[in-house]
Amino acid sequence: MEIDPIYQQLAIALGLGLLVGLQRERTNSRLAGFRTFPLITLLGAVCAHLAESFGPWIVAVGLAGLIGLLIVGNLPSVRPKEPDPGLTSEVAMLVMFAVGALLIIGQTALAIAIGGTVAVLLHLKSQMHDFASRIGDRDFTAVMQFALITLVILPVLPNQFYGPYLVLNPFKIWLMVVLIVGISLGGYIVYKLLGPRAGTLAAGILGGLLSSTATTASYARRTSQSSGPAALAAFVIVTASTIVFIRVLVLVGATSPTFLADAAAPIAAMLVAMALPTIWFWFAARRETSAMPPQENPAELKPAVLFAALYAVVLIATAAARDYLGQGGLYGVAILSGLTDMDAITLSVSQMVSSGTVSSDTGWRVILIASMSNLVFKGGMVIAIGERTLAKRVAWAFTFAFLIGLLLVLHWPAPGA
Repeated sequence: MEIDPIYQQLAIALGLGLLVGLQRERTNSRLAGFRTFPLITLLGAVCAHLAESFGPWIVAVGLAGLIGLLIVGNLPSVRPKEPDPGLTSEVAMLVMFAVGALLIIGQTALAIAIGGTVAVLLHLKSQMHDFASRIGDRDFTAVMQFALITLVILPVLPNQFYGPYLVLNPFKIWLMVVLIVGISLGGYIVYKLLGPRAGTLAAGILGGLLSSTATTASYARRTSQSSGPAALAAFVIVTASTIVFIRVLVLVGATSPTFLADAAAPIAAMLVAMALPTIWFWFAARRETSAMPPQENPAELKPAVLFAALYAVVLIATAAARDYLGQGGLYGVAILSGLTDMDAITLSVSQMVSSGTVSSDTGWRVILIASMSNLVFKGGMVIAIGERTLAKRVAWAFTFAFLIGLLLVLHWPAPGA
């Protein structure tokens, strides 16, 4: 089912309003902040939509009303007892006026969506102000850098194919960067909101969202340096590696929904194979607590460019392997690519399946082989730098999942079999 473009446009308007509002909130703007700017942006979008039915004068009326509010907001004599009254209620009134007009022209669903958004923005006053006050300069820089990656760089990139095998599309490559950085940034924001002592379960989940490899290295090194609790470290490491398969499903679904229909079952089976030892470790570590290691800003421009380069290399490598060695050549690329990163090979294979150059049956097997390679790499890392008890725990968990993955690759029935 396709989404009506107006909902996409309003969602973008809301997002841009929140972005600017967050910046103004941090500078203690007297007139408008975290809630008022998204309301203003929604007002402009709704007025422009109404203009298609009522004529362009509706935009002028909305703008005139906003200017009137700005004038009133700059007259301290109007409400002398309120040094910082703000404009949220006034702008909300204008937006709801426009929502009423939407109902008249038959846009009931749209009006309900906008009215609900206004209600949520008004209700979350304290939470939004608290969020704006809690994030530091580095955290705000992460948000602004994500805006740079998404709103400035992406739109100017050419949407056409270049290079060997015509697989390098700058726009689509950077769109995948936006997707990966967006997932990681979401985990980073949750980490900042929960704080370093978010709990063992949150540590594992966020570790998988941010970087399961980095999480594995951090917790393995921690046990070797301070003889930390091996049960807790094993739980976090295995949980992070389990979340990787949820991340894979999200990436496949975002890039090729038709491929997801064929790949979901075997990847979910691998997810269950990882979840079983995770549950086992949870009972051993549920009473232990430990602070999460500091997390880096995932929206830095340099890592984004490096991932784009890695993704481009994987695209060329998979195309070359298929050209010279057939679809079986993709397995060798998966083993090498999956050692340290699952995102690039997952996105590359998903796009190849979507374009019809690789069968879905081969595609999910390539992804599973990459995930098995990734488990071997992380398991070797734990053995090399972790404490012995931790190494034993992680080794049996990863070995169990590896064997299940091998059975899936070799014996999962082909479609229609």
